[in-house]
Amino acid sequence: MTETIVAYLRANAEQLDVDMAEALHIPLAELRDQIAQLAASGDVICCRVTRFIEGRKIEGISCRLSCDPPTPARGRKPGVKKDDDVDAGIF
Repeated sequence: MTETIVAYLRANAEQLDVDMAEALHIPLAELRDQIAQLAASGDVICCRVTRFIEGRKIEGISCRLSCDPPTPARGRKPGVKKDDDVDAGIF
């Protein structure tokens, strides 16, 4: 069962437990037990989240693979300075 959860997360990135249970056709309580085992072994990272979708409050557990870091933000990174004032011949 845990292999299917890991494969699902690998294919779909970060997901809520409710969405995973619906997609994999697994009871929510059983899915949460499997996620707890995967989190204990370090295969997934989980956190409790609250989302508001169409005015409804949805509380759940957000899960992602531990080896799958979020993609870095686009654009210039903080702390990186472009040195326009320095001429090539002057130190």
